[in-house]
Amino acid sequence: MDKAFKALADDTRRRLLDRLHEENGQTLGELCARVEMTRQAVTQHLAVLEAANLISTVRRGREKLHYLNPVPLHEIQERWIDKFERPRLRVLGAVKRQAEEAMTDKPTFVYVTYIESTPEKVWDALTDADLTAAYWGHSNVSDWQRGSRWEHVRTDGSGVADVVGTVVESERPVRLVTTWTEPENEGHADRSSRVTFDIRQHGDIVRLTVTHEDLRTERDLADVSLGWPAVLSNLKSLLETGSALPQEPWLVPGN
Repeated sequence: MDKAFKALADDTRRRLLDRLHEENGQTLGELCARVEMTRQAVTQHLAVLEAANLISTVRRGREKLHYLNPVPLHEIQERWIDKFERPRLRVLGAVKRQAEEAMTDKPTFVYVTYIESTPEKVWDALTDADLTAAYWGHSNVSDWQRGSRWEHVRTDGSGVADVVGTVVESERPVRLVTTWTEPENEGHADRSSRVTFDIRQHGDIVRLTVTHEDLRTERDLADVSLGWPAVLSNLKSLLETGSALPQEPWLVPGN
């Protein structure tokens, strides 16, 4: 949290965060134009923000896109602000997390979390049917081979899959890419969203980046912005403490 406060103390870095709030997923060149600074200066400020986990980056071909990461800001809010003005500021926080992307060829939502675990255990927590049932309220079922079908199955014994899709990439334990759609829309690529899990060793812990793209509506974006932090927080709790917090099953918009 000290790194976050230090990063936020600089006006230029706050302006960069403001620009990303206005339009998330910008390149270095786009940010330089918006703040009217040299590439070298902006690069240095972005490095500080990334070290503080206030932004995350995703490679798209030759471009490097920058995204706001709400985790440290949420922690600051809960520790220093939320307990004083909880109802009003929670509404404001929800609005912030629901910022919509104007460009549909960029990832719509990016979330980064750090977990005291190993890449293998994080991978298993995302793909093992019993483990996902414990913290997600649904079982993720597949053989997780490239091209295979996967299902997000209810844990009430009905066997009903609320979300289905295809495994696009599967590289245990570092990268998993899947499509997400409602069963009735299966086979319609234009009605599917896409989720990428990037798992990387980060010193003694693991950095998990979730990228959810191709969401079509503001409601989908709002649901994802609220849903992923809850699910991943529960995953983190399960891996670090051995137990998950009880919660309502969360359904990702399948489009």
